[in-house]
Amino acid sequence: MGACVLREPIEGLNDSKKLTAKRREKLAVEIHEKAYCGLGWVSAAELDKLGLSAALRKACREAVKAVQAQKPEFNEIIIDGTINFLSDTPLGKYVSVLPKADALVPEVSAASIIAKVARDNYMVELAEKYPYYGFEKHVGYGTALHRAALEKYGPCEEHRHSFRPVAELAHNVEAGHKGEDAAAKYLEGLGHKVLARNWKTKWCEIDIVSEKDGVLYFTEVKYRRMGGGLDAITPAKQKQMRFAAEMFLKNYPDKSAQLAAIAASGDNYQVTDFLVLE
Repeated sequence: MGACVLREPIEGLNDSKKLTAKRREKLAVEIHEKAYCGLGWVSAAELDKLGLSAALRKACREAVKAVQAQKPEFNEIIIDGTINFLSDTPLGKYVSVLPKADALVPEVSAASIIAKVARDNYMVELAEKYPYYGFEKHVGYGTALHRAALEKYGPCEEHRHSFRPVAELAHNVEAGHKGEDAAAKYLEGLGHKVLARNWKTKWCEIDIVSEKDGVLYFTEVKYRRMGGGLDAITPAKQKQMRFAAEMFLKNYPDKSAQLAAIAASGDNYQVTDFLVLE
């Protein structure tokens, strides 16, 4: 979160969301030159622990404290929105809250600009540390690109668990594991010996590898709460499964292989279909 006290007027200030990235970056340089500026940061772990409202309160206070340390003169504090985050502090009496203040009050516009530019720059730094997530592109929002990266790589330490795509992923992973547990028990009930679970390499993976009557079965498990999981076993998916089977069989050259799929559904993770693929 940002806070600003302007020392002199700056042309072109507006709600940061209404400006192009290039314009924001240019204005941010000018704002830092012509204003007392402060930023308040809250980590992902803090946000998960505190909740959004308390996290915003903490960030606001840190930003204002950073400005105060520069000893500017002021007689009013305007906070964008409807909540006085300084209400229980000595500064609370100076606060006015104003919805859409970032588009109406130059100082609030400036604060929104430096905060967004700082956040976007931080996302670029994260992209260098975690190159698979595309932080420099989606800057933390739950875009299709971001969701796809989360599904493929899981969350990193910079993701907050209260972020909906992360929470949904965690739920889906847990459900998937329970579905695989049910599938493994089902195969064992058919006389299979489970050799591996979630076997993977850099290039491929398979949910369950089992053996029965000298044949290795490579089984993909699909859990859907309302059923229909086998719809996901497309020709492209079967091609991936064959590749995984070939990789696994390098250590078992004398074994024959069979691809299979299991569907589980419902709150009790009941196996509903077992399909041996051609």
